[in-house]
Amino acid sequence: MCGLAGMLLPAPSMEAGPLQALAGRMGDALLHRGPDDRGVWADEAAGVALAHRRLSILDLSPLGHQPMASADGRYVMAYNGEVYNFAALRAELEPHGHPFRGHSDTEVLLAAILQWGLDDTLQRCNGMFAIALWDRHEQCLWLARDRVGKKPLYYGWAGSTLVFGSELKALWQHPDFDNDIDRDALTLLLRLDYIPAPHSIHQACFKMMPGRVLRLDAAMVEAGASAHRPEQAQRPFWDARARMQAALANPFRGSIDDAEQQLDTLLQDAVGLRMVADVPVGVFLSGGTDSSLVAALMQAQSSKPVHSFSIGFSDSHHDEAPLAKELAAHLGCDHTELYVSGADALAVVPQLPTMFDEPFADASQVPTALVARLARQGVTVALSGDGGDELFFGYMRYVRALRNWQMLGRVPAPLRRWLCARSTGQGEASRTGGLAALLAETGARGIGDVYRNRISRWRDPLAAVQGARGAGSFYDLADPLHGAGTPADAMMLADFVSYLPDDLLCKVDRTSMAVSLEARAPLLDWRVAEFAWSLPLAFKRQDDVSKVLLKRVLGRYVPQSMVHRPKRGFGAPVSDWLRGDLRPWAEALLDPGRLQREGVLSAAAIQPLWQQFIGGQRKWHTHLWNVLMFQAWQAHWRETRASIGAACRQDGSV
Repeated sequence: MCGLAGMLLPAPSMEAGPLQALAGRMGDALLHRGPDDRGVWADEAAGVALAHRRLSILDLSPLGHQPMASADGRYVMAYNGEVYNFAALRAELEPHGHPFRGHSDTEVLLAAILQWGLDDTLQRCNGMFAIALWDRHEQCLWLARDRVGKKPLYYGWAGSTLVFGSELKALWQHPDFDNDIDRDALTLLLRLDYIPAPHSIHQACFKMMPGRVLRLDAAMVEAGASAHRPEQAQRPFWDARARMQAALANPFRGSIDDAEQQLDTLLQDAVGLRMVADVPVGVFLSGGTDSSLVAALMQAQSSKPVHSFSIGFSDSHHDEAPLAKELAAHLGCDHTELYVSGADALAVVPQLPTMFDEPFADASQVPTALVARLARQGVTVALSGDGGDELFFGYMRYVRALRNWQMLGRVPAPLRRWLCARSTGQGEASRTGGLAALLAETGARGIGDVYRNRISRWRDPLAAVQGARGAGSFYDLADPLHGAGTPADAMMLADFVSYLPDDLLCKVDRTSMAVSLEARAPLLDWRVAEFAWSLPLAFKRQDDVSKVLLKRVLGRYVPQSMVHRPKRGFGAPVSDWLRGDLRPWAEALLDPGRLQREGVLSAAAIQPLWQQFIGGQRKWHTHLWNVLMFQAWQAHWRETRASIGAACRQDGSV
C-alpha cells in the first residue's frame, strides 16, 4: 500500500530540478501512506512528474521501487494498491517472453499493460488500486481506480497545471493550488456526511470514480477544468449498475444450499488471495457477522493463529468486544483487545481534519481510527468485513424504506400530492421525526426518492450553505436500476456506488493509512459482488433475519449461538461528546460571528439547531457533526495553505 502524486503541465515550462523537487514535496506529504521508500521521476521535455511513497507489502527489496518503468521503457507508473491475482497473471505472461527481475505485483501490472493494453489489463486484475501511468509514446497520462473504489485518487487544476494524488494534502503542496471551496459539493456533505465522487470539497478538483479510467494530455490540461466534465471524461472499464443488471438478467437458479456452497468457495478464494503478503497479516474483528466470517475463513486457511484485533468501549451499548473475544477464542485466533475511554476517543477528534483531508462526518471514523492504531502495533495488513451489508441486505433502513414505499403505493395520488405540498416550504428545523420523514416521501417518484430521504441528514442543505446551488448524486435517481430488479436491489446498488466507496471505504483507507496499515476487504472481491447480485432477496432476508446466506456460511465455522446475534453497529456517542468535553470546541466553531466572517455557512440556519440541541429539545447531533467536521476542516485547510505559501515564498518556488 502506498501513496502517489504528480503533475502534468500544459507545456514544458519547468526545468528538471524544480519539477522533481515539487513532485517530491507532493509525494512527501503522503509519507504516512508509504514510510518505507521514496521515489520521484520527471520528464522535463514532456512536463510530467510522478512521485511515490511506498509501504512495502510484496517484494520488500529495491526491485519493487516506484515509479517503475516497463521493460521496454514505454510506460512509467506510480501505483497504490494490490493486484491479488498477480501470480496467476505472471504465469500467463511468462510464456509471452516477459522478463521479471523481482516478484512485485507492480512489475506484473506493467508487463500486462504491455501485453494486453490498459483496459484489458484492468479487466483481468482482481484487486484494489489507484494508478497513474505515463505513456511516453502517446505522450498522455492515464489515471485509473479499482472497480469498487477501495483506493482513492484525486485530480484537479493548480492554475494551469494538472495535479493528482492519493489525498488532497499532496495537491495542496502545489503553490498554485488556491482552489476555493465548492459550495455545491458542500451541500452533499450536509446531506450525506461525505462528498461522493466525482465531486470534491474544492473547485476545479475531482475524485476518480470507481471502475473508471481517464486519459489526459497536454491539450486537455490546457483546456482546464472549465472544459472538463468528470462524469463524462472518466470512462468505465467496469460499471456496477451494468454488472448488476447483467446479473439480474441471468439470476442464480440453484437452491439456497447450492448458493451457500458457491459463496463459501468464492469467499475462501477471496480471503486466501488477500492473505498473501511478505509482512504480518491480521483481521479487524468486531464480533458481527461480516468480520467474524472473514476471521473464520482466515483461520481455516492458516497453520498459525490469526492475529485479530478489537476495541471496546466502557459503559457503551455499542460495545462488541466481548463477542469478538468469545469468537476469537473459539477460532483459535491470537486476539488483542483494547478498552478505550471517552478521553481516548476525544483525543482523536482534533486529528480528523489532517487524517481525512476533506470534510468527512461519519462519526464511526473515531473508533475505526482507534482499532487501526491498535492493529498496526502487531501487523502491517489487516482484513475487514466491509461490504456484507450492501451486498446481502444488511441494513434496517432498507426494510423501513421498502415498508414506506409499499405504504405510499396504497395512498391515492391526489392525497399524496396534497401531503407533499404540506411538507414543502418549511424550514429544516421544523421538519424532523418520523411524521416529517413520511411527509417528505409523499412526493416520491420511486424507491430512490424514498431511500434518499431515509439517509439524508440535512433535507434542505441549501438553506445552510451561502451561495450554493446544490449538486446531484446517485441518490437523486428515482430508480437507480432503470427498471431492472426490485426496489431492494436498487437501494443496495445506490449504497454500493456511493456510500460504500465514499464513506465506508474512505473511512477505512484514511484511518488505516494514517498509521501505515494496509486494509483489505475480501467480501468486496468483484466476483463475490456479481454473485450476490444474481441472488434472490429471499436468500438475503428471511423471517426478519438479514444476511441469511452470509450467516449460513458462517455457521459452517462457528456454533449457531455465535451466528445469530443482534447488529450493534460501530458507532460513537456524539451527543454525549457535544454536550460534554467537546462543547467548548463546538461552540467556538459554531460561533455566529465566526460563521459570518467566514461567509460559507449560514448562522441563521445553524444556530437554532445548536440551541435546541443544547437545550435538550431536539437531537440534531448528526446535523451538527457534519457542520463541525466542515468547520474543523476549513480551519485546518486555511492554516495548511498559509504555511505552504509562506514556505514557497521563502525558497523562491512562488
